Amino acid sequence: MAQLFDYTHKNIVITGGGSGIGQAMAIRFARHGGHVFIVELNEAGGRETAERICAEGGKATVIPCNVASHSETRDAVQSILSQASRIHVLINNAGIAHIGTLETTSEADFDRLFQVNVKGAYNMMKHVITSMKQQGGGVILNMTSIAATLGIPERFAYSMTKGALLTMTYSVARDYIHDNIRCNCISPARVHTPFVDGFIKANYPGREQEVFEKLSKTQPIGRMAKPDEIATLALYLCSDEASFITGTDYFIDGGFEKLNT
Repeated sequence: MAQLFDYTHKNIVITGGGSGIGQAMAIRFARHGGHVFIVELNEAGGRETAERICAEGGKATVIPCNVASHSETRDAVQSILSQASRIHVLINNAGIAHIGTLETTSEADFDRLFQVNVKGAYNMMKHVITSMKQQGGGVILNMTSIAATLGIPERFAYSMTKGALLTMTYSVARDYIHDNIRCNCISPARVHTPFVDGFIKANYPGREQEVFEKLSKTQPIGRMAKPDEIATLALYLCSDEASFITGTDYFIDGGFEKLNT
């Protein structure tokens, strides 16, 4: 029987693939035959992911890049195209978080989040879209958040960036539907990544387990998502099996949107 979600001979570009959700996605796509290009500011993290993939017999290439830089993303895409000739899938996963209300969010923090979370995705899509049109199609997947559409306390700037990315997704899906380019996004609730553990340790020393359990229980299902669960949804949405899906935001939130009271 043919394998579902077969990415053999396909090139997948994942920003922020050096840790957390991005790393889980890179490993999952490689296990299904794809050549994963890890676009990563943290080159050491990118290399760690690539080494794990190659140790399993997969294909991975690290492209050092700051997605907030228009010129660096242009050079990164050109480098990938020079090695792979075409990009089948682009996943805009790189992003940074911030906690704060309107009053406590500084201008510097606001600008920093916009540059990475919004402009970073713009930069990558801008440099990839022409080649996708010329090759006859492709898939773009953006990592948004439930914060894009729901009111999350003290996430003013972060919610702004994810809301922008959500509407960018809709616009790209509409503008390039006749070029056979699909564009969707995933909106997770809390995901258990090293970032979460680091944040809790830094801000709640001595209360790590208590705070972790409290955050976990904000999802009605009673726990945080695992990075690999997000990766599995991404694997489907970028596959040929999902060829009828575009312009859609997929919640993966343990019931947060509909079941929270």
